[in-house]
Order: sequence, then structure tokens, then C-alpha cells
Amino acid sequence: MAQAEAEARRAANRLRRALEKAHREIDALEGALARAEGDDFPGHSYEEARGRLDQVVEFVDEESRRLQHKILVAGGLEPGRVRRASARDG
Repeated sequence: MAQAEAEARRAANRLRRALEKAHREIDALEGALARAEGDDFPGHSYEEARGRLDQVVEFVDEESRRLQHKILVAGGLEPGRVRRASARDG
């Protein structure tokens, strides 16, 4: 099961990066078209598209949290009691 969990984490990370890139590409497209179209540019459509992307980001983040919880529980750790090492600890 560790292999499947690792693959799921990698897939979630790839999807998260792809969504971040999609946000940048929407910004670039909006910038180019807004200058070209002026007042005719449908800015609200771009805001709606960003909102839909944000919903997918929230989904991916929730799935990542759910997977992390399962991994911690399977490893015998209590999810709320685990802390990451800070820069000063390492």
C-alpha cells in the first residue's frame, strides 16, 4: 500500500502544480486580451474561471490532507500531534 500512497501523493502534487500553472496562464491570457479588447473584454468570465480553478485546488488540498491523515494513522501516529521540524531544529 505504501507504493499506492506514494503515487497518490505524487499525483496530487503534480495536479496542484498544474493548477498553479493554469492560474498563471489565465492571468497571461487575460492581460493580453484585456489590452487588445479594451471595454469589450469579459473580465467576469475570467473571474469565474479562476473561481472554478480555486474549487479544484481546494479539492486537491482536501484529498492531500485526507491521504496524509490515512498515512499517519496507518503508521501508528496521531495526526494532531505530529509537527514538522523547523529551520532552527535542523
